[in-house]
Amino acid sequence: MMKTKRLFAISLLFFLIIAGCSSKKTNTDVGRNDTQKVKIEDTHSDDGRTVVGISMPDMLLERWNRDGLFLKEQFEKNDCEVILRYANNLIDTQVNDLRDMINSGADLLVITAVDGAALSDILDEAAEANIKIIAYDRLLMDTEAVDYYVSFDNYQVGVLQANYVIDALSLDSAEKSFNIEFVSGDPVDNNARFFYGGAMDTLKPYIDSGTLNVMSNQTGFYETSTAQWSTDLAQQRLQIILNSYYPSGTILDAVLCANDSTALGAARALEADYSEKNPVVLTGQDGDIANIYNIFDGVQSMTVFKAMDNESVVTADLGLAILSGSKPDADLIDTSNWDFPCDYNTTDYDNGVRVVSSYLLQPITITLDNIEEELFDTGYYSRNSAGLIYAVK
Repeated sequence: MMKTKRLFAISLLFFLIIAGCSSKKTNTDVGRNDTQKVKIEDTHSDDGRTVVGISMPDMLLERWNRDGLFLKEQFEKNDCEVILRYANNLIDTQVNDLRDMINSGADLLVITAVDGAALSDILDEAAEANIKIIAYDRLLMDTEAVDYYVSFDNYQVGVLQANYVIDALSLDSAEKSFNIEFVSGDPVDNNARFFYGGAMDTLKPYIDSGTLNVMSNQTGFYETSTAQWSTDLAQQRLQIILNSYYPSGTILDAVLCANDSTALGAARALEADYSEKNPVVLTGQDGDIANIYNIFDGVQSMTVFKAMDNESVVTADLGLAILSGSKPDADLIDTSNWDFPCDYNTTDYDNGVRVVSSYLLQPITITLDNIEEELFDTGYYSRNSAGLIYAVK
């Protein structure tokens, strides 16, 4: 009898070791029912571990630091091992990071690409190893390997920026023309094309009618783009435009910047090389701390805010569902306890090889009028005893 009990105890211990992360309670913080379990099915490595690889493009932009750490936290709360790497905006580094994740037994890869079209070969290796892949925030291009895409409605970002310009300049009732310049995003970031498309499609009627003028004549995506979303490059380009096309007495009314790092460069260029006294409408995106200060100071007019932790919540829920062996679709939205809107899209995000099933969240416009309510009252940002702003989430 004692031998039987001992054998049973040894068998039970062996089962628990092998099970590892294969049977575990998920976290209600990421919207799942508390009774659900994640059970790994047919994974890359049958080693009793659940390994999630998270590959972010760089640590230069504030948001990638926040996103990477939040995602890591969410998966680790569900007993997954997490490998988090930042690629320093180098394609080869990201490829090497991903290969290391594959060799380390990754079951799921969450990837924000440095260049969405440059990872096809390594993604094929991952797919051959039966590793599932989520494209996070930036669509992975020219590959069959990507399983899902999670992002915000990036076309809508450009629409919101353009609509702000339209309202701020009262273009629909304007009796004169206004001057605008464009500072677009990184040309290798597929999202930048969506931001640009939303903005230009919205403003094109005003440009065509002459209500909006672009003195530099630079309106195309590539000629207005900013490599790596660089603040310095955005500043340099706008300084050249100001010195070349805006002599004393020529008014610049608006600069439509795709994101906050480029808006920061534009603000510096305006301070250094724009001599007129009119307030220039300046758009942005992301809600970076330096830009929040600029909104309070009246330097930047607005930013488009995307609640990145919500994007991470969707990604974590999606990843856990994939690891359980299911094939998520619109039902994931219906069964999750998310307190924010999200759409399931199977038609619009074509990566050149296939249309990728996508979960899209909705961005919001932040101005001086609603910044306290939307960013501080909600707990995304706070102030310390000295009044300095810091990110909470």
